[in-house]
Amino acid sequence: MSREEQHVLSVHGAGGELAGQLLARHVLTRFAGHRAGRIGLEALDDGATVALPPTGEIVLTTDSHVVKPIVFPGGDIGRLAAAGTINDLAVMGARPLALTLSLILEEGFPFATLDKLLDSFATVLEEVGAALITGDTKVMGPGEIDGIAINTAGIGVAAHAVSDADLRPGDRILATGTLGDHGMALIVAREGFRLESDLRSDVAPIWGLVERALAVGGIRAMKDPTRGGAAAALNEMARKSRKTIEIDGPSLPIRPEVRSLSEIVGISPLEVASEGRALLVVDPAAAAEVLGALRSHPLGEDACEIGRVSTSHPSKVIIATEVGGRRFLEMPLGDPVPRIC
Repeated sequence: MSREEQHVLSVHGAGGELAGQLLARHVLTRFAGHRAGRIGLEALDDGATVALPPTGEIVLTTDSHVVKPIVFPGGDIGRLAAAGTINDLAVMGARPLALTLSLILEEGFPFATLDKLLDSFATVLEEVGAALITGDTKVMGPGEIDGIAINTAGIGVAAHAVSDADLRPGDRILATGTLGDHGMALIVAREGFRLESDLRSDVAPIWGLVERALAVGGIRAMKDPTRGGAAAALNEMARKSRKTIEIDGPSLPIRPEVRSLSEIVGISPLEVASEGRALLVVDPAAAAEVLGALRSHPLGEDACEIGRVSTSHPSKVIIATEVGGRRFLEMPLGDPVPRIC
């Protein structure tokens, strides 16, 4: 088998015959046939169309992914890119319709690895019923990029888009599952820690989970705790709404192995990413029913109430400690674990 059949070459990103072969052999075989509008991916046009719904709002998001390593316990950069984009739509209350996929590849990147990553991306789309409609490929020289980077955009439709700032005193804060799993799993993969338990990334598309919560009603705001973890997400909501978020530290859903590892490496589990979780702000009258809906979904089995909204310290997050004290949970100054998404 020739080198151009096994590895990405610079000419695969040059728009010629080999670029067409890359699309035909590695992309169209996985994504063609699923459309969001009249002109789809297989047309290989300069763009694609998305059929507009008769009612509701269109939600658009974009993201880029440079995770290292590109394959990690529980997922890979393909699954992460698709799920991360879908989750950004989901926490705005939007059903995902279509995604774009732009690949930036290093010359010499193995096609066998690329195929596995694209399979992961395609699997996530199948899980939520979304389509890949357009994309792009660029190839960089050896050493100019670390293997692969993925850029995506996502289009969704919401009956009424949900913001991350409509907080009201008395509202309850719910977490859909354990926190910090993705970031800590990446640390384990990079540093080679040996754990007695099988710590894996939580990366998953959460639209199905969020859809059940939305069906109950009473959702004020939502946010996914990705970069900066729950600490960043909660602080962003508090600052935007100018309300206080009070968190019950002992009730936070954090796996024992995540707590133990965080003590070893000196990084708070609240400051590292989760990639298959959401934080919901819910009307207190609907909180119990929403919690039940979350727990009825496989991704929400560990869902729990973690706090409430008040006005005691506007724009601040306060966390109650296990010894009965209270302290401010500050916004992280930076990313304690770079390249985790």
